[in-house]
Amino acid sequence: MNDTSVADVGAAIDAREDEIPGLDLGPYLRGEPGALDALAAKLRQVCENIGFFYIENHGLPQEKIDRAFAASARFHALPLEEKMKLKLDMNNCGYMPVNASMQRHSKVEKARKPNYNASFFVKRDRAPDDPDVIANRPFRGLNQWPADLPGFREDVMAYAYAAEQLGMRLLPVVARALDLPADYFAPFFNPAQFSLRMLHYPPRDESVPDQYGTGAHTDGGFLTLLVQNGVGGLQIRRTDGVWIKAPVLPGRYLVNSGDMMKRWTNDRFLSTPHRVMNTSGTERYSMAYFFDPHLDRVLECLPTCQGPGNPPKYAPITYGEYLTEFLNANYFHRGKASPDSPPLMA
Repeated sequence: MNDTSVADVGAAIDAREDEIPGLDLGPYLRGEPGALDALAAKLRQVCENIGFFYIENHGLPQEKIDRAFAASARFHALPLEEKMKLKLDMNNCGYMPVNASMQRHSKVEKARKPNYNASFFVKRDRAPDDPDVIANRPFRGLNQWPADLPGFREDVMAYAYAAEQLGMRLLPVVARALDLPADYFAPFFNPAQFSLRMLHYPPRDESVPDQYGTGAHTDGGFLTLLVQNGVGGLQIRRTDGVWIKAPVLPGRYLVNSGDMMKRWTNDRFLSTPHRVMNTSGTERYSMAYFFDPHLDRVLECLPTCQGPGNPPKYAPITYGEYLTEFLNANYFHRGKASPDSPPLMA
């Protein structure tokens, strides 16, 4: 384990343009001949060697992104007592204040303190008579919404569903990158499981040692679509252990593959460590959209990621089982993890 201290954050270097590559979705989305496989070849190279990439010409309207960021700022500006009425529940929907999560499962760095960020989580918006809600199925409950924030729910969900469409457009690219038919992943994401995390990072208190906005970790799922609102702070660890700063590029998403992608591909695709330190002296907002398979789908080693000399390394598992383990390891409110408890996941 590379047990790097917070003091090393100042030593992070700015990324060269080619260290975090950019992928242009425009030709593929326009249906140009050969564009899908050309884009897939680039994605394959990136996910096997870096694990993070920017995407441009992604088709998600900037107006929806801007409205979602404005909604996030409105929510996080509410009095704490109002936000705590929506305290994060067992479906991981609602508000999580600062210092309420911790990267205890991380093999990257030893977690010293809880994460210094506040977050509001939503998932697919369901009605009270939804069969999954009635059956109390995990992670398929009702979102929690503030009572007196007009337009908030509408703007947040408009963005969430637009991001879902972007995730679905990326599935054929991932499939072809793995030498699978373009529609291979469609049954696994019918419908997708997603979680939108609207993050607020207060300025770091320089008098507090080891205070990360988000400690070093890898994401637990398939793909994460991150958009940052002008203020940087994200750092990515290269395969040689060096931390580099991820610049904020207007109009572009920063995308990374996660632990489930790594597992599904038999370790072919990376799940790259990253962390956040808000040293800007001002408020930082970002939105992380976790795009994942349906909770009930059984995920086992992909056929093109195994062979006589490369047997499957992981047992089949449903995404719901995997997600439960991941959340139990990192969120104190679930009663499985605390600042003093050992990690629950290797």
